[in-house]
Amino acid sequence: MEKTVSAVVANAEGEIFDLPGYAAMGMSGETTVPLITGDTINTPYGSEFMLLPDRNPVLFNLATKESEILWENPLEPGNPVFPVAVFNSPGYVNTHTSAYTEKDNAQNLPLFSYGAVGWQNGSFRSAAIRVDRERRQDLRLMKQEKIDNGIKRLQQSMPTNRLVRHLEKCALEYGCPAAKNFFLGRYEAPLPTSQRCNADCAGCISLQKDSDIINPQERIPFTPTPDEIAEVALEHIQSVNKSVVSFGQGCEGDPLLAAKEIHPAIEMIRATTSRGTINMNTNGSLPDVLKRLFDVGLDSIRISMNSTRKVCYNAYFQPKGYTFKDVERSIDLAVKKGKFVSINYLNIPGFTDSPEETESLLLFLKKHKINMIQWRNLNYDPVSYLNIMGSAATFGSPIGMKRLLEKVKNDFPSIKYGYFNPPREKFRP
Repeated sequence: MEKTVSAVVANAEGEIFDLPGYAAMGMSGETTVPLITGDTINTPYGSEFMLLPDRNPVLFNLATKESEILWENPLEPGNPVFPVAVFNSPGYVNTHTSAYTEKDNAQNLPLFSYGAVGWQNGSFRSAAIRVDRERRQDLRLMKQEKIDNGIKRLQQSMPTNRLVRHLEKCALEYGCPAAKNFFLGRYEAPLPTSQRCNADCAGCISLQKDSDIINPQERIPFTPTPDEIAEVALEHIQSVNKSVVSFGQGCEGDPLLAAKEIHPAIEMIRATTSRGTINMNTNGSLPDVLKRLFDVGLDSIRISMNSTRKVCYNAYFQPKGYTFKDVERSIDLAVKKGKFVSINYLNIPGFTDSPEETESLLLFLKKHKINMIQWRNLNYDPVSYLNIMGSAATFGSPIGMKRLLEKVKNDFPSIKYGYFNPPREKFRP
């Protein structure tokens, strides 16, 4: 029998420690399993650990061979104990979430993903699978001194560009890796543009209305001009090999609603250079608008989806003025025009790997010939999310995230797996 991974918990002071006699457990919907060595990896560098308030850990008692809810700290009877979760670094998809039970009136967790984690041989172990080996957002390659130097350089060369000033805030205040990469002159540069959105996503990180959830960052407070957008994009494209510039960032609404500015900006970029990849991260709600952007030089799109079932998509995205059919039309339009098409597949174990979601995804991929799946952990309270999905549709016991990834790859071997938007030099195998 393969060795289990030791359980880790936290006390009221936030100190994390392992518990002798207990194995860590992972949660996938209503299913909990002990974590074993073969199904975990050393926790990636840059990951963050979180204490989960208003919740009790669910662990595996090695003596009784049964799962157990801890109501107090066994090392300090009478004192509380809390579950611990890991927010894994970019490029890794969770196979299980942290196992816990909620107390009465538990508040929703903040907008992070909550991976299962344990301890073994002096290292934390995450229940996760690596889906992208590129070190695009490796914090070890983002030295603050170099970021500061990049900011100073661009303050001098673009003193009046408001978009650059906004990206400074993203890099320094929000710690945005994409903004940091812009100032470091590497990989992919963000081009946030849109103040508005036509979806009311439950887990929107830039705007929350009438919710006890706090958005971790503010939406861009202005709409950059085409000149400002083009200036930023050209700075990056002309100085970075295999560069990508992307509309549609976490600090904005949907970029299709800012097409009036984006369309001429793309024209300016392409009038100057044919280099670089112009990408858009979008909900794909306006296929006719998207067509016009393709016609002037948009190279690739990444369309966000939590589900390929319309009722589940609607329950999370809560679209305003568009339909799931519009999203499908946008994908098919892009494929027909020979553009590189990714889906930003937002997943939470227990739902994404359910038989119903698996079957729907396979049918979707058979119908829509996309190029890539970016497997992304959905930043949302997992229990709350499963309740939302359960009110929209039925889903059975999960087949497991690992099996899901293997099944999709087996049925569609040409579909790329990853986490980041590729440059066009990597569009083809």
